[in-house]
Amino acid sequence: MSNGHFRNIVSFAPSKSDHIPAIRIAASVAVPLATVLLLGRADLAIFVSFGAFTSIYARQEPFADRFRHQCTAGLMLLMALLVGLALSHLQAGPWLMIPVVALVGGIGASLAIVLTLRPPGGLFFIFASGAVGSMHSPPPIALAMIAGLGAVIWSVLAGMLGYFMGEGRRGHVVPVPAHHGQSRAQILRHGLLFFGAATIAGVLGQLSGLSHSYWAMVAAVAPIAQPSVTARLYKCIQRIVGTFGGVFVTAFLLSSDLHQWQMAVWVVILQFLAEAFVMRNYAFAMLFVTPLALMMVQLAQPSAPEQILTARLAETAIGAAVGFVLVLIFRNRAERDADTQAIPLLRRNHQRKQVS
Repeated sequence: MSNGHFRNIVSFAPSKSDHIPAIRIAASVAVPLATVLLLGRADLAIFVSFGAFTSIYARQEPFADRFRHQCTAGLMLLMALLVGLALSHLQAGPWLMIPVVALVGGIGASLAIVLTLRPPGGLFFIFASGAVGSMHSPPPIALAMIAGLGAVIWSVLAGMLGYFMGEGRRGHVVPVPAHHGQSRAQILRHGLLFFGAATIAGVLGQLSGLSHSYWAMVAAVAPIAQPSVTARLYKCIQRIVGTFGGVFVTAFLLSSDLHQWQMAVWVVILQFLAEAFVMRNYAFAMLFVTPLALMMVQLAQPSAPEQILTARLAETAIGAAVGFVLVLIFRNRAERDADTQAIPLLRRNHQRKQVS
């Protein structure tokens, strides 16, 4: 790997008042999470957490766009939760759950393009349907969906308050989603790539004999939404490195035998830290995203820490490898031409640096 590539992977983008959306998103998680714990319903924590993922969408967008996009994203997250609940109540085996969850991701990724959602892709929809679908003792469907809906509504309201805190009003340019304006064939191809990557990774994760194969599915699709092949490969590397570091952070936190309230506090803190850095350096943000995801699952369905940590490491490696290979195989012609032209340019730049 050249020095230029290494710098691009480890460097931090300039801050764009990232603390403002980070505070808003953390509050979107904190209020519904505290509510279900006060009611003695920790089994609903995962549903309000996924509902609160609504707040992640439409970051730094103007008031009207944010309201529309967050309502849309919230509805899609609720549909993903409903699919997961159906799988869980049916006690669906892995060979049914994997293609269904992958289909949720593929449809979600395609709709995200059509509806110009940011962040793009189907990662959160796969995570929501996969994690809930893996629950052994799910709560009643109506109760779980009400909890999720409440978190969505609160997240949208918090999003509106975020605008008056200065988010989206500070002159930041909100980029058009990378896949905006694509043809139907291109959108279909994108959705199929999400579906295929998630399915292959899920099958390999299941064959590994470890738990939580949906983590492999999430890792496989994480880079696909990026706008270029180079950005996708960077994200594969950053996800692996950040996840491995995040596993050590999780091991440290879980070593103290946290109670539910303590775990909930850490979820909020980690959500803030993840959102404060995710736009600046993805690998660094994964140090916080990883324990956040693991603690969300632990609140709903406690497992031995060593089991989930081992599974997280292995499943992420499997999924990232699948995503890496598919990104290279399914480059379109424009991406291949750009890569071909970029190689001699990188060599010339490297030679100039050596001479100077």
